[in-house]
Amino acid sequence: MVARPKIKELEVMVAEVVRESPEAATLVLFTGNDRLDYRPGHFVTVDPHQFPALARFTAYFEDMKGSKEPARAYSLSSAPHERSLAITIKEERYVPGLTRYPPLLSPLLVWDTLPGTRLIVTGFRGPYTLPPDIENRTDHLIHICAGSGIVPNMSILKHALFQEMRIRHTLIYTSRTWEDVIFRRQLEKLAAAHPDKLKIVHTLSRDRKRSRPFSEIREGRVTEEMIRELIPEPSSIEVFVCGPGLSKFDRQAAKERGTEPQPRFLESVMAYLGVIGVPKERIHRESYG
Repeated sequence: MVARPKIKELEVMVAEVVRESPEAATLVLFTGNDRLDYRPGHFVTVDPHQFPALARFTAYFEDMKGSKEPARAYSLSSAPHERSLAITIKEERYVPGLTRYPPLLSPLLVWDTLPGTRLIVTGFRGPYTLPPDIENRTDHLIHICAGSGIVPNMSILKHALFQEMRIRHTLIYTSRTWEDVIFRRQLEKLAAAHPDKLKIVHTLSRDRKRSRPFSEIREGRVTEEMIRELIPEPSSIEVFVCGPGLSKFDRQAAKERGTEPQPRFLESVMAYLGVIGVPKERIHRESYG
């Protein structure tokens, strides 16, 4: 049994802010510690109470909800072999009629956090990680991601390729437009450097197909037919699925309407995987929403 990394508080400094897309940014964090014990796919949490600029909003939300605002979880986009920690955050949006409350922390981290900012993060946590015995379980990993669901999978991809594991990867990544693709330059470089180990298929729901040298780009959303095509041997692969899923607010709203909640990305992909015969024990899933 693998020992879990101890939960710890880290005081970090933002060394660099990298714009990844119109709504997402990577915060590269200097920790002063070159040996951090975490696994690819782990996340850290950030407590909104540490930011004076959010104090009145935090107090308002707590008054409205009748409970303390929890820390927010952000997946690590860095891999354990890299010297700095990095988290990649996509700004959450408030959509009238769909979103229960306006986002509290993500706009601040994406737009108002500058190099030199100090903050406290707590890590490392989460079950959505690369199993240490993965090479004994499969030789083909399938990554199915939407939006910022690419973040933990990027950590997993970088780690597996750096370690020269005997595994090939197929990444199916859905975004609205090509400009919305998070890590698009880094993914192109990885695909160019590892053509025999990494196949990338982008799907764009609101954009036309474009030509890229190291990636295949399709129009529309992820479908059952696409997954069936790209997973020819469903009983022998391992799948990592990350993207928007139904929230408790979605389920509550549907219950109040007397209807079933409409499946989102995660629920749809899980259904497709079940139909084509991927065993449940070979599917790793993580959702946001």
